[in-house]
Amino acid sequence: MNERLIRLLERREVLVAQASAQRLTLARSLEPWRRPLSLAGHGLAALQFVRNHPVWLVGSAVLPAALLPTRAGKWMRRGLLAWQVLRQLRQRVPGARPADESGGRLTIL
Repeated sequence: MNERLIRLLERREVLVAQASAQRLTLARSLEPWRRPLSLAGHGLAALQFVRNHPVWLVGSAVLPAALLPTRAGKWMRRGLLAWQVLRQLRQRVPGARPADESGGRLTIL
């Protein structure tokens, strides 16, 4: 064979062995991160599912309210009270826009 070709083949063998050793070293150094990265991946998958299927999120919030109407009524009363208090605060805070101009949000200029 050509001497240049032999050198190239020898160099290739050395590089393949180095790459194999580097892959093994990298795998060993990343082993402690395998579980946390797996948990993060599962969390991201769950967030993506919720974003793609918001009906499930709403259903999971409505189901307990339907099963326990006394508790739901209590929370609805609290929510109504909080909404009324916020509405009155918007009217009394100087420099705040009325609710109809700001789209229902309190905006201080």
